[in-house]
Amino acid sequence: MSIPSPSSNEIHLFTIGSWNLTVAYYGICIAIGILVAFYIVKRRYIAKGGNEDIILSIACWAVVFGIIGGRLYHVITDYQLYFGPGKDPWQALNIRGGGLGIFGAVALGGVGALIAARRNGVRLMPVGDALAPGLLCAQAIGRLGNYFNQELFGAPTTLPWGLEIDSAHLPTGYMPGTLFHPTFLYELLWCLGAALVLVLAQKPLKLYGGQLFATYVALYSLGRVWIENLRIDQAHIIAGLRLNVWTTLILLFGAVSFFLYLRKRYMEDPSVDNVYMDGCEPVAESGKDSGEELSSEFVEDSGDEANVASGSESVPSSSSLEDKDSTTTDDETDEHPDLEAATQGDTPKTLDENEASSSSKKEN
Repeated sequence: MSIPSPSSNEIHLFTIGSWNLTVAYYGICIAIGILVAFYIVKRRYIAKGGNEDIILSIACWAVVFGIIGGRLYHVITDYQLYFGPGKDPWQALNIRGGGLGIFGAVALGGVGALIAARRNGVRLMPVGDALAPGLLCAQAIGRLGNYFNQELFGAPTTLPWGLEIDSAHLPTGYMPGTLFHPTFLYELLWCLGAALVLVLAQKPLKLYGGQLFATYVALYSLGRVWIENLRIDQAHIIAGLRLNVWTTLILLFGAVSFFLYLRKRYMEDPSVDNVYMDGCEPVAESGKDSGEELSSEFVEDSGDEANVASGSESVPSSSSLEDKDSTTTDDETDEHPDLEAATQGDTPKTLDENEASSSSKKEN
């Protein structure tokens, strides 16, 4: 029932002369993980009101920065593998054989995502919330690459699901046939379980405005602490603990603190979960989308014209017309005082007086 070791860690495609083209399973796993993460984040981000082109831009920046950050973290924390007597420093650039630290990948990938988000006028925290479940799935798939490379396994075990390691990768001091903890499998299952928890808990617990991403960091760190302690590969030890254990504990504390801050901020101002930054909202292209807004502005600005546009005419009252005529007459009189004098001296005859004058003429 033990897990067998893989027969090879790469696929041979074809040969041209003395040159063999091969693809490492590790690289395939990383690529598939990236594609799965992008598919998940795109669907979640668009459902939240985001733009597909924007999330594609952010993903490209994050992937490039993430790969660089992951490799830098690995080379810095395991520098003895590449620098020193008998070592080849150029191998620090070769990622085909593995060596991408998730801590560096997430950290520098986040910087790339922040740059892209600012360039596109969107908030980073909603992007992180949309990404969190997909990132965990990508990490789970990526751990399969460790299996094909026969690396990062745990201490010896007698459990039925122990991992077999061939003689070429067997650590010094262990007998052939020794079974080891399949830490790649433990982390794979932990990541998938954590992704499911995030998806199910987001809506009931209102984990928005970056809270879901903070929860992702906390959950992953919690699992990584005990998994890291199972591993027997060479690592720097500080105060009796592996370097990655200290890194994970710091991340766990930071994630919980950040979650509490984000929780308070979201409760006070839910708008922090809006996709777009203030003043960067896209302009509606169709009248259908902005019809109600235009109507309300038209009513406020146009007054009586808006009533006509809506199908009802506004008929002014007689009193308002009289007031208007009176006001107009007074204004004209003030501007022409001689007209006022002429009006007072020669009062026009009324209709009754004209009729009386006409009848007297007829009698005569």
